[in-house]
Amino acid sequence: MPEYSESRAAILDAICRRHADAPGALLPILHEVQERLGHIPGDAVAGVAERLNLTRAEVDGVVGFYTDFRREPAPARVVKVCRAEACQAVGGREVYRAAVAAAEAAGGTVEVEAVYCLGNCACSPAGQVDGETLGRLDTERVTRLVAGTDGEVPA
Repeated sequence: MPEYSESRAAILDAICRRHADAPGALLPILHEVQERLGHIPGDAVAGVAERLNLTRAEVDGVVGFYTDFRREPAPARVVKVCRAEACQAVGGREVYRAAVAAAEAAGGTVEVEAVYCLGNCACSPAGQVDGETLGRLDTERVTRLVAGTDGEVPA
């Protein structure tokens, strides 16, 4: 049996019971585990595998394949900037560079991720801050968003 705290075991039991009979239960289970724990730690991978009668490699492969799953807790702020063609054509490259520079200035409390389409092409350049999709970003606004000084997305 994998080693994890009793409270984490109870959380995994409840989540797995809730989804166990659904076809394709693994993804909803992993999403809920991450929502509850903030990430999907190794002991949770083992626990989910055991409860679903899957190998740890199968569960770990799914966690590794989908970029929105985290093995470690997220930093205080996560900023995603679209790097697809529509956004690049209207200044996305500069927005991404500004976001990275602002994140470096924040000293590791902000993570900037390049993503390839947020489905917000009509409002390019697009990004996400802590899960909220935003459009028509420019370098000044993304710098404020990364720093948490733009009122649109709470810090």
